[in-house]
Amino acid sequence: MSDLKTPPAGDDRARDDDAVALLMRQHGDIRNLFDEVEATEGEERRDAFRRLVRLLAVHETAEEEVVHPFARRAIPGGEQVVQERLAEERAAKETLAALDAMDTDDPTFMPQLMRLRKEVQEHARAEERYEFTYIRRSSDATVLAGMAKAIKAAEAMAPTRPHPGVESAAKNIALGPVAAVMDRTRDAVRKAVGK
Repeated sequence: MSDLKTPPAGDDRARDDDAVALLMRQHGDIRNLFDEVEATEGEERRDAFRRLVRLLAVHETAEEEVVHPFARRAIPGGEQVVQERLAEERAAKETLAALDAMDTDDPTFMPQLMRLRKEVQEHARAEERYEFTYIRRSSDATVLAGMAKAIKAAEAMAPTRPHPGVESAAKNIALGPVAAVMDRTRDAVRKAVGK
């Protein structure tokens, strides 16, 4: 296994001045992390899975706070498009929460991970097709750069664990900071005790 690891969202210091490019890169990072979890065992798998959980949690929060509100306003039929993406996100968060409660050595972990991977890949393809394509076509560089900054800000304050039922900008803003503090405290404790 290579020493090169996929960084968590926002930790790679890449210049992000285009929201669609940023989100597409994160979709690639998510695919890479699924591969890394599948290809490893033991502590390496646990580490890769923790990074996957964090990336999925902060990525979805940013989409819920920035991308979906834009899509609702700007895309013809945007409300329906967003409602479909939110339903997909909730299902994936439920699966991810169940996986997060398991040990990666549990014999049922990998089959559930494969189910999550399928859900996440289908969701990403739908976002890319129904939201990102439209955002790219209808937005100039200034709008894309502003959205990228908003995404990075949302990720910096996002929970690092899945919270099914919190799939809207309003709920994220109301509950997100509390959940983020709790999640980040739990992450620090986990890291301190080596789990």
